Amino acid sequence: MNSGYTIERKVNFQRGRQSRITLERGEKPEIEITEGTVPRISKLMALAIHLEGLLASGEISDQADLARLGHVTRARVTQIMNLSLLAPDIQEEILFLPLTFKGRDSIRESHIRPICIVLDWRKQRRMWKEALASVVID
Repeated sequence: MNSGYTIERKVNFQRGRQSRITLERGEKPEIEITEGTVPRISKLMALAIHLEGLLASGEISDQADLARLGHVTRARVTQIMNLSLLAPDIQEEILFLPLTFKGRDSIRESHIRPICIVLDWRKQRRMWKEALASVVID
């Protein structure tokens, strides 16, 4: 039962939710691929800011709820939330650290934790500069 009609359409295949392949209409979209990865400490800083917003808005009642929802210990939530105690300019620098192109991240959480427990932002800034001077950023 060939009717003699031919339909032509441009399609592309993309990964959908849970790695399922989906069929999309049109040509494949142009995507700028950047090599390198965002440093883990930058991701944790963004997470700390987001979690603080959830707590401030009342969507989450306390850090224990965050720990339950995130399937982590309360101690780990505290470690992450302590990043929000950093001076705002340090937080910004952490968020915009350069991408890591090979090997380990140059600045790790272990470099930041001692800075978080200091309450004086001037001392934090001094410690941050010392931490930056001691590591090599690619």
